[in-house]
Amino acid sequence: MRVPLSWLREYVELPAGVSGREVGEKLVRAGLEVETVDEGGAGLTGPLVVGRVLTFEPEPQKNGKTIRWCSLDIGADEPQWVVCGASNFEVDDLVVVVLPGAVLPGGFAISARKTYGYVSNGMICSTAELGLGDDGKGGILVLGADEAKPGDDAIELLQLREDVLDIAVTPDRGYCLSIRGVAREAATAYGVPLKDPAALELTGAGKGGYPVKVEDAAANPVFVTRTVTGIDPSAPSPRWLQQRLALSGMRSISIGVDITNYVMLELGQPIHGYDKARLAGDIVVRRATAGEKLVTLDDQTRELDPEDLLITDDSGPIGIAGVMGGATTEISASTTDVVIEAAHFDAITIARSSRRHKLSSEASRRFERGVDPALPRYAAQRVADLLAELAGGTITPDETVVGEPATAEPVTIPVAHAATVAGAPISDADTVAWLEAVGCKVETAGSDLTITAPSWRPDLRDPNDFAEEVIRLYGYDNVPSVLPPAPGGQGLTGSQRRRRRIATALVGAGLTEVVAYPFVGEADFDALGLPGDDERRTTVRLANPLSDEEPSMQTTLLPGLLRTAERNVGRGTTDLALFQTSLVFLPKASEGGVSVAPLPSVAQRPTDEELLALDAALPHQPLHLGAVLTGARVAAGWWGKAQPVSWTDAVQVARTVALAVGVEPVLRNVERAPWHPGRCAEVSVGDTIVGYAGELHPTVCKAFGLPARSAAVELNLDALIEAAPVSVTAEPFSSYPVAKEDVALIVPAEVASADVEAALVEGAGDLLESIRLFDVYTGEQISEGKKSLAFALRFRAPDRTLTETEVAEARQAAVQVTVSRFGAVQRVG
Repeated sequence: MRVPLSWLREYVELPAGVSGREVGEKLVRAGLEVETVDEGGAGLTGPLVVGRVLTFEPEPQKNGKTIRWCSLDIGADEPQWVVCGASNFEVDDLVVVVLPGAVLPGGFAISARKTYGYVSNGMICSTAELGLGDDGKGGILVLGADEAKPGDDAIELLQLREDVLDIAVTPDRGYCLSIRGVAREAATAYGVPLKDPAALELTGAGKGGYPVKVEDAAANPVFVTRTVTGIDPSAPSPRWLQQRLALSGMRSISIGVDITNYVMLELGQPIHGYDKARLAGDIVVRRATAGEKLVTLDDQTRELDPEDLLITDDSGPIGIAGVMGGATTEISASTTDVVIEAAHFDAITIARSSRRHKLSSEASRRFERGVDPALPRYAAQRVADLLAELAGGTITPDETVVGEPATAEPVTIPVAHAATVAGAPISDADTVAWLEAVGCKVETAGSDLTITAPSWRPDLRDPNDFAEEVIRLYGYDNVPSVLPPAPGGQGLTGSQRRRRRIATALVGAGLTEVVAYPFVGEADFDALGLPGDDERRTTVRLANPLSDEEPSMQTTLLPGLLRTAERNVGRGTTDLALFQTSLVFLPKASEGGVSVAPLPSVAQRPTDEELLALDAALPHQPLHLGAVLTGARVAAGWWGKAQPVSWTDAVQVARTVALAVGVEPVLRNVERAPWHPGRCAEVSVGDTIVGYAGELHPTVCKAFGLPARSAAVELNLDALIEAAPVSVTAEPFSSYPVAKEDVALIVPAEVASADVEAALVEGAGDLLESIRLFDVYTGEQISEGKKSLAFALRFRAPDRTLTETEVAEARQAAVQVTVSRFGAVQRVG
């Protein structure tokens, strides 16, 4: 919201000489977000005067342009001669002339200079050159005959030196999208009286106006119309009105449109004007029906939704309520009779329509933040008064008033509530005074206050809302900063220690931790190649998602990680090792499908039953760890060729995580999307499956734009940590020599290496210190349907050097278990 300081001064008795920056600082201390203060005309220096065109001679040039050699009366003894390239002025017109020695906005210094064969002693100015914005006409600024006389100071006349406050209005301060609202805040901040621009004498009869029917009173509780006849549509908007609109960021269009925009900026109530001659029958406010369309004022044909609230007449829709009017009934250059609409609409209804049609207007911005429901009659009166004053119209006494504004419910709070919340010495008298200053009605009864919020503050409903108003006027910088004493704690929990140990281990292994958004959509699951019945497709759907394409909470970390990798690969970084720890959200099943959380009212505390229902609907939220590996594991260099990432690197990441919490994972080959069949390992601890690791399927790599043979890991950290021992006991270290034995076993191809390894451990007994699979072979030397697994066995005793006989017996015992269990055959040579 752009607020010219001179307009603000009309309604607030600001101290004389106070600058826009000083006012901005006061408003910031009161809680408004003043982003900038534009010091209009700060670099402007005169002389800049009004001149009357005495003569001009059009002279065509060789370049095809026609210039005018003009003489001007600027109140001096002699005419001023200048060259001008514009042609939208005539003899006797009043124009603005900048003379040599002046500097225009933007540091444009003016001097007498020779051009087109003449010495031009200055320049005739357009609105853009004066820093007033583009008037849409692209020509010289022509003043009205009664606005000034030759020689008058144009800087003062046009108020070219003007401070404008640019305020970022937060959603809870919708009333500040108006001069009225900002003036109220300024009056409170300075402790001076407010001249309310809405304090008008109502001349309407309250009945007999243009007929209106409201079919949805909940969405449209108040609808007011006034009629003004006999306006002059050719009447120009006065200079002060155009100037204020321009400073506020709006362009002058016509007298009727300018007045409705002016009142909207002044009071905060959006206004719409209809050409009465183009209305057909009663105005009806209703919801849209399927298939209806409307051409809005921006000349766009819009397909209407049954949830849209419409303004209609016998011809059909003539506007989307609170968003934008229709082209069929707009005020035009021939309009003489105007029906003024000032209505109050439900904020949520307007916000949804605005977003549905991707149409954010000045009206919708105000309605969706909350407009004063008591304003419509006063705003309609203000528009009617200005149309009569500036456009020669006649106000009819007939007035339509449908509905009445709702009143706020009183809230009772302790008088010391604000002081208690702030922990500051705020007196009871100051509490009452500040609540009344923001417009509240306050009644005192003992140690309690009964407060009724003003109609323009729909955000004041909770005791803490009123406390916030008191505290912000007391001054946040006056609230003492007291560091609360830290209670004694127990340090990190076991789970937290393990999570930190895991992150440290992965970073030490060369991975980089990232944070990805937890939102997913069906397109993500399709890109992962998940089957239609995969449990990961059953998600928690958000009621108000940030994006319609990702409306659900993640059930797997891979989509977010893969999108992060895709972004990096797209920017030239192809060698990646990324990991993330985050929650996944697994909905609970109910008899009717997925549990749906109830939506309790925000007007009071949820009931115990509602809280139980909310708890019951909460999804399971286990902590997962995901990792993505792409490109080269080892870069190329003088040491040799690059070593590309493979599925074994993903498996090693899983092992690193498991070993960090003190467990040895069991790996089995499985098929599971999005991994490549035959290159995916199921990771388990005991009987608990804790995740999967391996090479991504080629179609998944292609879908996310990743290098071929990229790999990924996803583990359930909660399950892994729960399966891990509470503490890891250090094994006694033996100083006796180790006995090394290798064994190669031929087993059926379908037998998992983990099962063979477990059998060897079982048979070897206590003397076996470690075992490692170091080779898997299939080929010509092995029968079809078989494979060779080679293990390195290490034997050691804690109290003696093992004999060859002991080692051979332990080795043979281990092999014997695999023979009996899998039909293994030792491979020799």
